[in-house]
Amino acid sequence: MHIDFTAYTGTAQSRFLKGITEGRILGERCPNCSKVYVPPRGSCPTCGVPTKEQVELAGTGIVTTFCVVNIPFAGQSVECPYVSASILLDGADIPLFSLIQEIPFDQVRMGLRVEAVWADELRPTLESIKYFKPTGEPDADFESFREHL
Repeated sequence: MHIDFTAYTGTAQSRFLKGITEGRILGERCPNCSKVYVPPRGSCPTCGVPTKEQVELAGTGIVTTFCVVNIPFAGQSVECPYVSASILLDGADIPLFSLIQEIPFDQVRMGLRVEAVWADELRPTLESIKYFKPTGEPDADFESFREHL
C-alpha cells in the first residue's frame, strides 16, 4: 500500500524551520502568560491566543525525562541501546524531544546539562540537530525543571 500526501507548515513552523537551516532554534512567546514554545505552534495551548514574538533559544538545556531504547527496528540509524530524551532548552517552557549521545546510556540522568550537535548540512527539519551531548556543567537542580515534566 502506498499513500501520497503533501504537508504544509503554518507561519510559525515555517519560521522555525527556516531558523533551523541557519543553525538557530526559534520559539515563540505567548503575549498573555509569557511562556516560550519550541517548536512554535502559532498559538499558546494554555491561553488560546496567537503567538508572534519570536525568541531565539540557545542550543543548551536540561534533560527532564528520558528513555533507554533497547529494541531495534527496521531502518534505524542509531545502535541500541540509545537514549531518547525530553530536553528543556534554556529559555523555553516546553521540552523538545531528541537523542542523547556522547555519553554511556547508563549515565544519562534527569537534570543533565546538554547542548545541540548540528548536522554538517542544515535542512528545514529537526534532523538538522543530530543529537544533544553533555556540556560538562553541573546538573540542574530538580526544582529548576520540575514544572516542565
